[in-house]
Amino acid sequence: MFLKLADNSSAGSLADKLRKKRYELFMSLITGLPKPLTILDVGGTERYWKSMGLSENSGIQIVLLNLKELPSTMANIECKVGNATYMGEFRDGEFEVVYSNSVIEHLFTLESQRKMANEILRVGKRYFIQTPNRYFPIEPHFHVPFFQFYPLAMKKYLISHFGLGFFNRKEQESAGVERLAREIRLLSKREYGRLFPQAEIYEEKIMGLTKSFVAYGGWEA
Repeated sequence: MFLKLADNSSAGSLADKLRKKRYELFMSLITGLPKPLTILDVGGTERYWKSMGLSENSGIQIVLLNLKELPSTMANIECKVGNATYMGEFRDGEFEVVYSNSVIEHLFTLESQRKMANEILRVGKRYFIQTPNRYFPIEPHFHVPFFQFYPLAMKKYLISHFGLGFFNRKEQESAGVERLAREIRLLSKREYGRLFPQAEIYEEKIMGLTKSFVAYGGWEA
């Protein structure tokens, strides 16, 4: 019944190839920016920036913002606790770049997603924000075909009876069935464009189908 995509961490997988193309696009954008370069990663991890090869670059200072405190072992990476929908601890335009990967879809409602987008536009001079496409046939978190369109009751039933996607049964029970069923609100290209009206929207494709979007803007400044 359930079709799983290749593990995101698997070298050579489709997801890995998309990530490499995204990395190349991001690097082409930041290469010419003056150093030191400040990057805010909303919802990111130190492991991710290690994989990008930027975790020990003294010319790039990275702040990771998460709901929970994360450990950091790299001199150029600082971890902070905060909320993506209200970043009052940061000044307007404090960061040269705001980066986020598959976070904005986890905010339950369009209003919360709009708040996150507004805060990104406020604190960053430039931004590079990725999210899955609502209309890709395989839901990217649970790996169930068209799961994003199921009624809430059906989502809750499947979550409570099966280990889906990235989650095993114990993780799903710990997170809470109701919360998981409601948490992820995937965005269409039109909705995403409205959240970032000045952005270029790059489409990441698998077999001709758009799997995810990257909204990026401010790079002409």
